[in-house]
Amino acid sequence: MAPGAGGMIPSISPEFSERIARLRRRAPGDPSELLARAYYDRAAEIVSRSVVRQGAPPPWTRTLDALLCSRWLGVPIMFALLAAVFWITIEGANAPSALLAGGLFWVGDQLAAAFDWAGAPWWLTGFLVKGIYRGLAWVVAVMLPPMAIFFPCFTLLEDFGYLPRVAFNLDGLLRRAGAHGKQALSMAMGFGCNAAGVIACRVIDSPRERLIAILTNTFMPCNGRFPTLIMLSVIFVGGAAPAGWVSAAAAGAIVGLVLMGVLFTLIVSAVLSKSLLAGERSTFSMELPPYRRPQILRVLYTSLIDRTIFVLLRAISIAAPVGGLIWLMGNVEAGGASLMSHAAGALQGFGAALGMDGYILLAFIIALPANEVVVPALVMAYLSADSLLELDSLDAMRALLVEKHGWTLLTAVCTMVFSVLHFPCGTTLWTIHRETGRAKWAWLGFLIPTLLAIATTFLIAQSVRFFSG
Repeated sequence: MAPGAGGMIPSISPEFSERIARLRRRAPGDPSELLARAYYDRAAEIVSRSVVRQGAPPPWTRTLDALLCSRWLGVPIMFALLAAVFWITIEGANAPSALLAGGLFWVGDQLAAAFDWAGAPWWLTGFLVKGIYRGLAWVVAVMLPPMAIFFPCFTLLEDFGYLPRVAFNLDGLLRRAGAHGKQALSMAMGFGCNAAGVIACRVIDSPRERLIAILTNTFMPCNGRFPTLIMLSVIFVGGAAPAGWVSAAAAGAIVGLVLMGVLFTLIVSAVLSKSLLAGERSTFSMELPPYRRPQILRVLYTSLIDRTIFVLLRAISIAAPVGGLIWLMGNVEAGGASLMSHAAGALQGFGAALGMDGYILLAFIIALPANEVVVPALVMAYLSADSLLELDSLDAMRALLVEKHGWTLLTAVCTMVFSVLHFPCGTTLWTIHRETGRAKWAWLGFLIPTLLAIATTFLIAQSVRFFSG
């Protein structure tokens, strides 16, 4: 119960005691929650007796709440809406991504020709054009179209007033896991950026439950991970679907990965709440705000300027040095092999045990500053020896992964699972340290998802190999 004036527990009248007893008989639960429900029921009674309405409230809002917040339909509708957003994103981003990649790589060819015409040494052309510029081109082509579609769709739901309904729907699951219902709001923010999701945990008053939300936010795939998930789901999951169902199959796969992230969030929250962060659970009472007509201009500004451009600029700032680093690793030799080959070879055995290879693990490590550069890092690592190939379509990417490097559906699944579960980006780790004030929690924020990603992909890979061989 919340303390009253002077820190004392407020007295409860016999009328409220009887009301709480009736509620407990109907639905046993936390006394604090029963008291809050009794207060709200009493307030509703007073309003009904004292307020005269000139007209009945819009019936569609009650009907919509009954549907969106239904005990049985609320969560399925939530994931159906998420699947629709992913389908729109995948279906709408394919053609713009291909056009953008083609145009940017054409510019790269012109730049390379200009460097050659000016007599620039090969290493300067390679470092600046095939390294830095090509990394930037990949980030822009792969990230910009999906973000320009996903963020407006997500912001529309947010502006409409749907996100508090998400918190309402997930409150029961989070309470059973020992977490706070408001964690659902920070999870939703994590779809855009895990660092923003960590900051959003400030809405949780309890320090213990806020820490649980911070340490588990990384299981929500952020926008930086979506390029990897979308690309692999379209190539491998959508490629196995009948014609006309490619986008739907890929969207379903991504929703499945999001569900896996939610499941791991609940499991890890439950473990933390019973071990390292054990303590008393606080009460969560939230009034659902009214639905609002989305303000299109504000939605476009928020989604395209505040979110899309911000995330893209952050990715570009990371992609430039990463592209140069990868080109150097692919072209500087030691002992008759490139530094890239040495690093990937050292990781090969471990990567194979996880259903991947050394180059994939190396790409994830190189992309620690920002998850957005996993795809360009992987492509440039694979093409470090002959980076003349320009992957301006999914067909070219499929040929690179499957025909040249032997990817299978198992490789794609393990890579996608690892992408969802692995360590957060450097910005998120720094944000965890800043929000908690201790490096200990940032290290746990790195170790917990990394160990779970390793264990999960290892079990998947070994199980498939055992039952198929």
